[in-house]
Amino acid sequence: MKVAVEELGGCKRRLAVEAPADVVQKEWERAYGRVQKQARLPGFRKGHVPRALVKVHFADDVRREVVEHLVPDVYRQAVSEARIEPVADPEVQDLRLEEGAPLSFVAVVEVKPEIALGDYAELDVQHEDRPVTGAEVDEALQQIREQQAQFVAVERPAGPGDLVIMDYTLAVEGQEPVRQTGHAFVVGDGSVLPEIDQAVAGMRAGEERAVDFRLADDHRREDLRGRSGSATVKVTEVKEKVLPELNDDLARSVGEFETLEALRAEVLRQLEARRASEQRHALEDKVVDALLARHSFEVPESMVMRQIAHQVDHARQRLRSQGVDPDRLPWDYAKLIQELRPQAERAVRRALLLEAVAERERIEPAEADVDAEVEKIAAASRRPTPAIRRMMEKSGDLESLRHSLRERMTLDALIGRAKIHA
Repeated sequence: MKVAVEELGGCKRRLAVEAPADVVQKEWERAYGRVQKQARLPGFRKGHVPRALVKVHFADDVRREVVEHLVPDVYRQAVSEARIEPVADPEVQDLRLEEGAPLSFVAVVEVKPEIALGDYAELDVQHEDRPVTGAEVDEALQQIREQQAQFVAVERPAGPGDLVIMDYTLAVEGQEPVRQTGHAFVVGDGSVLPEIDQAVAGMRAGEERAVDFRLADDHRREDLRGRSGSATVKVTEVKEKVLPELNDDLARSVGEFETLEALRAEVLRQLEARRASEQRHALEDKVVDALLARHSFEVPESMVMRQIAHQVDHARQRLRSQGVDPDRLPWDYAKLIQELRPQAERAVRRALLLEAVAERERIEPAEADVDAEVEKIAAASRRPTPAIRRMMEKSGDLESLRHSLRERMTLDALIGRAKIHA
């Protein structure tokens, strides 16, 4: 087989491939056999149509069989002989395929760039760890008080922060009226129409009021955008938020804590763990930024588009988790791709550059490290470790885990050598 490689830039290669006629003819023969087994013609049983008639009546099917089986096999052998590793499917051009003649085609493929690593031993980054303060612990304890708050019925008019129970009738122009009883909301939380929120403030239990309103121009339902309407609201109950005292009783009510000091210590521990994780990610980003600033290289477009597709898919999943059907939204994919491209390109450059450093430094996670991570995943999912490992091997997640560990170790090495100053 003949393979000629031409460089079309940092990440593109043009492969001119030619397979000899004898290899091609063998595939034609196999294709005739496969098609003949399925061929049907009047007067012949399935699989018993003569070869001569198969050539006449099923020529297109035979050729399609040859293309589907031979071209991928020849392509794989060609990239192996050329010693290149494509990062996406090829663009096949100028395909020439005839029975009894050599096969030839051109495959344009993208490959990872050859990164010429410069100095990365002492990356200069500015970073300062910020400890958790007592004020932050107090704020977290206040949030716990808010979560444990109770609402107590009062006789006074409703005000901001009060829980209001109301019955209402909502009539939008051109729509059938909507009625609901026992609807609860907190005054000022933005969960109801602004006009209704303003009208309820100052109302007592048992009072009723009519309200005019106008729906927002960006309402989630396109047919209701900008429409006017009227509502009748009747307050049935007003409840005031009562926060629990910050004491040992509160500590016992939220977990296995005997004292407020024990709860405070746990809150501090959780805040410090979260802060350490956030600061680690921030330091990693700064080190990677410094590394990227020292290296300029082209990235494969297919890898960038794959990263963008991953981000779009993540956004669609997030919408589904919020109860929104993403297929009903007017996606402007051209604009979305333009907005996501810078972030996607950085992610690809980051991954390729860290991979190059790992190869230079011969960084590879030990199997014991992989086993330890699999055991953590198994413990979290409460399933046997061997079962989790088999599942991860089958899905490809085990290889992804190895890659993540390798990247983490590479970042550890870079951070360990970096010049970090406040």
